[in-house]
Amino acid sequence: MITSEKSVSLQTKASQSVSQWKIRTKSTQKNRKKELKMDNCIFCKIISGEIPSSKVYEDDKVLAFLDISQATKGHTLVIPKEHVRNILEMSAETAETVFSRVPKIARAVQKATKAIGMNILNNNEEVAGQTVFHAHIHLVPRYGADDGIHMGFDEHEPDFAALADLADSIAKEVTE
Repeated sequence: MITSEKSVSLQTKASQSVSQWKIRTKSTQKNRKKELKMDNCIFCKIISGEIPSSKVYEDDKVLAFLDISQATKGHTLVIPKEHVRNILEMSAETAETVFSRVPKIARAVQKATKAIGMNILNNNEEVAGQTVFHAHIHLVPRYGADDGIHMGFDEHEPDFAALADLADSIAKEVTE
């Protein structure tokens, strides 16, 4: 049983570790060309138990825990235990392993939080909003239009010839 004193101690340790990591990350973000080493990865430290987390699911290949930022109540991260930078560098086997767990975990989060919907998000590379360079999927429960999450996409008039050319180029890359 965790006492409130021990809980506060764990929260303090986690907060300090995250703060130290954020300072190191901000100082190196402009020069981030190389993948972070596993010993510098905050998620690898969570996996090893060096940094505490609020786990909601764990097996031998996947870990899911509550995001400390809690964009909405129940915001959960699903990560592979294998250190991989992001989905663009993930093997098919690791992707299958991680993504096969997402529906089960998402349903559990939705049921426990009584959310009416959920955004399932993934950011790959800094330009796309990735801030921790260990692959992860965000499960963000939604409670209504005023829950603090705002997403949108600009609409563009379709150029069907350009779309066909782009589809052909992508299809060639998928098959090669």
